[in-house]
Amino acid sequence: MTDLQTQMKEAVAEAAVDLIQDGMILGLGSGSTAALMIRALGERITSGKLKEIVGVSTSFQGEVLASELGIPLKSLSAVSSIDLAIDGADEVDPSFQLIKGGGACHVQEKLVASLAKSFVVVVDSTKIVNKLNLGFKLPVEVLPVSWKLVKSRINALGGISELRMATKKAGPVVTDQGNLVLDVTFKEGIVDAQLIETSINNIPGVLENGLFVNLVDKVLVGEINNGSVRVNCLEKK
Repeated sequence: MTDLQTQMKEAVAEAAVDLIQDGMILGLGSGSTAALMIRALGERITSGKLKEIVGVSTSFQGEVLASELGIPLKSLSAVSSIDLAIDGADEVDPSFQLIKGGGACHVQEKLVASLAKSFVVVVDSTKIVNKLNLGFKLPVEVLPVSWKLVKSRINALGGISELRMATKKAGPVVTDQGNLVLDVTFKEGIVDAQLIETSINNIPGVLENGLFVNLVDKVLVGEINNGSVRVNCLEKK
């Protein structure tokens, strides 16, 4: 029997796939909830319930999974727009601002989200927060030669950062783009996401950070209500 959090993730994954229509170009997100969505999508394509779908993956991991499931893929450079992007998030605040990048894929994820006509986020209720960065660190992807410079500049902005170290290998995490990741904490959390996003991205050596500002159209939240799982759909007013 699956645990409640997994049940919430499965529910929102299925709800997200319900939004997909024949002939769409889809942004396929990264992370555990997005992986469940990709699996559900693969099942519907195999059964013939969805046709002429093309995926654009946000990570090498997602690309491998989609290929195994027989989902046709195109590279980001091969498409001019994306009909619908579906991805998870590490934190979502009341203004629909996000922190992403727990899997160090936020650069490609932000590119795909920015190109999408509609960006839908799928999360379980544990990812909904009142203020960003109090419980989850902000990932910042940096060029390897610049990490110390970036660390000092972020410190000047009031953030404490640490180089993300790998597990099951020696040394730091290396992204799909061959870069390193600094994980940043602001003591009081992040109030003005747009200001922090811009300030960090203006530091020389930064490729991109994990704040997704004013990109989300809809959030599907898996919740437990009276012992049963339901999906709550939150849309921008």
